[in-house]
Amino acid sequence: MQGHLSVWLVKHGLVHRSLGFDYQGIETLQIKPEDWHSIAGILYVYGYNYLRSQCAYDVAPGGLLANVYHLTRIEYGVDQPEEVCIKVFAPRSNPRIPSVFWVWKSADFQERESYDMLGISYENHPRLKRILMPESWIGWPLRKDYIAPNFYEIQDAH
Repeated sequence: MQGHLSVWLVKHGLVHRSLGFDYQGIETLQIKPEDWHSIAGILYVYGYNYLRSQCAYDVAPGGLLANVYHLTRIEYGVDQPEEVCIKVFAPRSNPRIPSVFWVWKSADFQERESYDMLGISYENHPRLKRILMPESWIGWPLRKDYIAPNFYEIQDAH
């Protein structure tokens, strides 16, 4: 079953894959990394003017890394805004995805966090550097195959 956004994308020749609907009835679409920047611009023009959230996760040890974008179409006089969930999968060996910072400025810190925790490189991001971990940190802590370095915490005696 395809939602109306998926039908609209097919009508305009935009390559994607419908992943159905989540438990709240929000349509979920999969976009290829190489198509993501152009489709993001099209979605913005189509009315998805608010990036509610961006996150990433490790699908499986040795598998793909997933980026999830929750977009909202906010219009005056509409009580229930329209939402869509976009998933962009990247290979673990070289996880590169176009940044949507230039489309939605709110992607700035969110993409930086995904870079810091999972090592996903966002092409054309203006300040792609670690945001949570120290600059000297080695590895990507939220990857399922991550091995924590050997260190000992000094704890209070009480």
